This record gives sequence, structure tokens and C-alpha cells, in this order.
Amino acid sequence: MSKDTQDSVGMSYLDTNATKIFKTYLPLLIFLFVLLFPFYWMGITAFKPDNELLSRDGNPFWIVAPTLAHIEKLLFRTAYPQWMWNTVVVSVTATFFSLFASVLAAYAIERLRFKGAKHTGLAIFLAYLVPPSILFIPLASVVFQLGLFDTRLALILTYPTFLIPFCTWLLMGYFRSIPFELEECAMIDGANRWEILIKIILPLSVPGLISAGIFAFTLSWNEFIYALTFVSSSEVKTVPVGVVTELVEGDVYHWGALMAGALLGSLPVAFVYSFFVEYYVSGMTGSVKE
Repeated sequence: MSKDTQDSVGMSYLDTNATKIFKTYLPLLIFLFVLLFPFYWMGITAFKPDNELLSRDGNPFWIVAPTLAHIEKLLFRTAYPQWMWNTVVVSVTATFFSLFASVLAAYAIERLRFKGAKHTGLAIFLAYLVPPSILFIPLASVVFQLGLFDTRLALILTYPTFLIPFCTWLLMGYFRSIPFELEECAMIDGANRWEILIKIILPLSVPGLISAGIFAFTLSWNEFIYALTFVSSSEVKTVPVGVVTELVEGDVYHWGALMAGALLGSLPVAFVYSFFVEYYVSGMTGSVKE
């Protein structure tokens, strides 16, 4: 080994040991602190008694006498379990229908190669950029005319308006990465388009489907504007709307129950991400490959 090589190796050793903390670990610690502190604050607020929440004495970042009173109030003295069930039903159903429509649209645009396919795909993605705060105005008229106001079906039918465009764009990028030769070989063997989609394209697109599904589920779970506009009865509300509207009485904020509701409401999304994070990352990278 030459002297220059030895010097470079030695310098790299000093660099990794002397500055790795400041270049890698310190930024990661700061990022983790900023990311996880809100969840920590929700957790300690959910288990703090009211006298500690309102007191200016003591350490605000710690709990002296933990209590389950806020959890008990949330689960047994409000309609929170019903809100959670409504959120699950609406999110899962809207995600399923959105994925079904997005798969068909993305496959048609990317694999059938019809005239104007690229412009159609661009138009679908541009539709995603339209703010929901603008869309809910005409959608409210449609919901009223169909007699769906104050029902879960109103949310199930309106959520795909902002889920389908992005899921379609995401799946278009993933379908584009699958070789066309696989379809050509299947067609030579006598397979039709439906069989190709079910038996070839979808099994190869599992990461993309999971990525689109997580995205659609998360947006449906956290959606607020449509749920606030189209639903008014307490038994039909979802978690984001129910927690904000039912646990705030005028200028009185029930902070313990509010934070408990926010904490419990975030657990299903965190659970889904923890199990499918590898598929989510591979699906996102596959969609922007080309």
C-alpha cells in the first residue's frame, strides 16, 4: 500500500471518528426529537390529572401522579368508540374503491397505449392538485341532492375524489417499470387483458399497491373538511371531527381527553406504517424510477 493510500485511509478514519457525531448522529437526534416530541407531549397530557395540567408548578415535561381518568372519559362518556368505528369503515371502504379504480385507470393509461394516454395521465394528476377546500362546495350540493347528508356513505363516495388521482399517478409510474415483454409472452400463450392484469401485473406490483393503499388510508383517516361538512350527528362523526367538535365546549378545552383521542387515533396509522414501511418505500421509489 502506497503512502498516499495510507494517508487517505488514516484521514478517513479520523474523519469518521471525529466528525461522524456532528455529521450523522446529531442531525438524526435533532430530527427524532422534532418528530417524536409531539407524540410524547400527547402521551403525558393524556395521563396527567387536571390539577397538574393547570398548575404552573412542577416539571411540565413529566407526570407526578398518572391517571386514566381522561381515557375513561373518552371511551365511556363520549361516542369515541363509535367515531373510531366510523373512521375505520369509511377509510377502509374508500381505500378499497380508490385502489380498484386507480388500478384500472393506471393500467389502461400505461399498458394499452391508446392515443392521448400521456395527456390523460397528466390531467388525472393535475386533478389531485385541486384543493379539497374548493371541491367540497360543489360536492356538498351533490350530496344534498342525493340525500346522503349526515351518512357515512357521503364520505365513502367523496373521499375518492382526492384519492384516485394520486393513487393512479403512483401506480402509473410503477406499472411503467414492468417489462412489456411479459405481457407479450402472455398474449402469445392466449391470455386476455384481464388475465394479464390479475395474474401478472398485480402480483408484480404489490409494493406499489401497498404504497398507494397506505397513502389512501392515511388521507382518509385524517380527512377533516369533508367529514366536518357532510356529517353533523355525533354517532356518524369520524375521529378527527368528533374529537375537535365534541371535546371543546365554547372556550373550555378538555385537554386530557383531546390528547388521549389524538393519541389513540394516531395508533392505527402508525401500526399500518410499521408493518408495511419497506413496501411503502419500494413502491414510492418504483413510481419515480422513470
